Parts: sequence; C-alpha cells; structure tokens
Amino acid sequence: MTSETPSHQPWWPPKERSQTVITLALPIIGGMLSQNVMNLVDTAMVGHLGNNALAGVGMGSFANFMASAFIMGVSVGVQAIAARRLGEGRESETAIGLNGGLLLALLLGIPSALVLFLLTPSFFPYLISDPAVIAIGIPYFQSRLIALPGVGMNFAFRGYWNGVNRSSIYMRTIIVIHATNLFLNWVLIYGNLGMPAYGATGAGVATTIATYIGTLYYFWQGFSYARPSGFFRGLPDKETFLNTVRLTIPNGLQQFFFAAGMTVFFWIIGKVGTRELAASNVLITLMLVGLLPSIGFGLVTTSLVGQALGRKDPEDAVRWGWDIAKIAGVLLFLLSLPGVFFPDLMLNVFLKDPLTLELARIPLQLLALTLFIEAVGRIFMHALLGAGDSGRVMRYSIFLQWGIFLPCAYITGPLLGFGMLAIWSGQIVYRVALTVVFAAFWHDGSWKRIQL
Repeated sequence: MTSETPSHQPWWPPKERSQTVITLALPIIGGMLSQNVMNLVDTAMVGHLGNNALAGVGMGSFANFMASAFIMGVSVGVQAIAARRLGEGRESETAIGLNGGLLLALLLGIPSALVLFLLTPSFFPYLISDPAVIAIGIPYFQSRLIALPGVGMNFAFRGYWNGVNRSSIYMRTIIVIHATNLFLNWVLIYGNLGMPAYGATGAGVATTIATYIGTLYYFWQGFSYARPSGFFRGLPDKETFLNTVRLTIPNGLQQFFFAAGMTVFFWIIGKVGTRELAASNVLITLMLVGLLPSIGFGLVTTSLVGQALGRKDPEDAVRWGWDIAKIAGVLLFLLSLPGVFFPDLMLNVFLKDPLTLELARIPLQLLALTLFIEAVGRIFMHALLGAGDSGRVMRYSIFLQWGIFLPCAYITGPLLGFGMLAIWSGQIVYRVALTVVFAAFWHDGSWKRIQL
C-alpha cells in the first residue's frame, strides 16, 4: 500500500479497496438490517397497545441500553486485539483475546444484572412521572436485565468474528436471534399458541430468550471454526488481558454515559409530555434504521485499521479511515432521502395519533438531512477505536453530550418551553460537532503511536 495522505488520494476509493469494504461490510449490514427490521417490528407490535405501552417500552429500552452499555464495550477490546494479531500474522492466537472477553462479560454481567433487577422498582420512577408508563416499564426492563450476561458474551463474539474478517458468522447469528425474537413476540405479546397475553412484558421476555439462543449458537460456531485460533484453549496472557481491559473500560464508559445521556434525553422529553415521548421513541427507532448500516461500516473500519497497524503500515490505516468515511457518507445520504421527502409515509406505520405524528414530522426531516454527517463521524470513531485510541474518544464524547447538549436540551425544552423541536435540533447540532471532533483526531495522526 502507498503512504499517500488523504489530500493526494482520488476523491473516490480505488476499486479494489471499495470491493474489500463492501465484501466485509455486507454481512454486517445484513445483520444490522435484520436488527433494524426487528426494532421496527417490535415498535409496531407494541405500538398497537397504545401510547403508554410505547412510551414504557421506549424508556425501558433506553434504561436497558444504559445497563448494558458498559458490558458492550468488551466488543471493542476483543475486536481490536483480534484484528491486530491477524495483521501481525499470529492467526493461531486471534481467539485468545475472545476467551478473556467472554470471562470479562460474565464477571461484569452476572452481578450487574442481579443488582439492577432488585433496584429497578426504586429508581425507575425517577425516569418518568406517568404512573401508567411506570407500571409497564418496570417489568419490561426487569425482563430485559436477565439477558445482561448473554448480551456481553454476544458482543465479545461479535468483536472477534468481525476482527478476523468472518462477518458472515455474525450475520447468521443476528438473523437467528431476531427471527426467534419475532416469533416469541407474536406468542408472548398477544397470547398466541395457548400462551397468556403478556403485553409489553412479553416483548422483553422474548428478547431475553432470543439473546441466549444467540449465545448458544455463537458458542457452537466458536467450537466449529475458531478452535485452531485458540478458542477455549486457555486465557490470554497478562499483557493481552490488560490491553483488552484497557480498551474495554473507556469504550464501556463511553457507551454507558451515552446510554445514560439518552435516558436523560428521554426524561427531558417526558417533562414536555407523554405524546412527545412516544413520538421520540419512534424517531430514535427510525434513526437507527438509517444509522446502523454506518455502524456496520464502522466495524469494518475497526478491523481494517487494526490489521494495517498490525502490519506496521499506519499510512494504510489512515487511508482506510478516509476511504470508508466516503463510502458510508454517500450511502447514508441516499438512504436518508425518503425521510426528507416522505416523512408521513414512514411515521404512519408507527403513530396512529395525528397530533403525535405532527410532532414527529419536522424532527424526522432534520434527522434525515444530517444523517450522513453522523455516519461519517461514526466511521472515524470506529477507526480511532481500532487504533486503540478509546480514551480520547470517551472523553470528548462524554463532554459534548453531558457538558453541552443535555444542559441546553433541558433549558430550551422544559424550562423555556420551546418544546420537542428545539430539543431534537440540539441533538442534531451535538452529533455534527462530534463528527468534526473525530475527523480532526483522525487527521492529527497521534493514534499511530499506540501499541497493543
């Protein structure tokens, strides 16, 4: 690979590099699209139960995201180590970090799930004041918490398979998980096949069962395909395990504060009104439909950057970051156009109340207009994580969200009364600012000196 800088590259990546990105990204995006569809179906199925159920599941989902966020950080540690070892030509050791990641997921997940399950009735009412929403949200959240150790192990496996360019295994597993979840939703939400109708709680139970089915499937594939690479053949040495922990903790903290911030964001929206909360739940779901493919490209970026650094070729790592940012930015721009021009067509699937739909229309159009910018930011974030620069990503992510956006959202929304549109406009500005910061970090190149 050449060592040319981004300014000397052609505007579009060369054909062979584009093909590499697409080949690796398509299975991940396929899995992400499965997740998108499942999120949409889940929201639509719960939406038939009314605004209270939609708001309760929305708040419970973000509380669960907050609870799971720290343990999800293990994925970055496992992926960065696996990709670096593959680039170094040490293929027989790529799964050793996975073994440590699985152990870390259990050590973090089991006690966290137990403690949070017991404390939920005490703290959940602080997230939302509507008693009807609280009554739905608590059992839904508790049913999701039981899956916490499985979530951690699944993310460790995801990091490994993506790190060694076996993303098709991730895709197969995520499809199994979501197909199972869809079927169990139909059974447990509405009471089919002779089961009681558990409503929103049934959706949480379905997700938990599907999560552990996915964990078992991951283990089966690990024994089938990763044994020669060290799967279940011993724990990593002290240095490798500490590197995994060093990468996991900042990313886990970043994910935790992001998830906690999103929960506070929903709490702020809830202060404006339950109808606004229901609309925002749908907006977040639709945003993820467009955004999750960029996360798929981001995971490819993490692997290719790590592998290039393992080959001692930092300039190739630089090019991968810029090349994939271009590809993802163009794709996400095209995917966002329906949200700009046909917002009601998308919102009508989920929102039956005309007033709630009216609240969501303009924020959806603004989100769609700027989605490609956030996609580019996510590529650079994942590039930095692949290089091991998780500490700097964490610090600036937390500062922009907690130090600037959330205080401004509370002031402009509940205090000054500018409502939901002002809050969502602030959300967009904050995400664009984060993109600028990550692009600047990638350009400065200080991440090239990080050793794993």
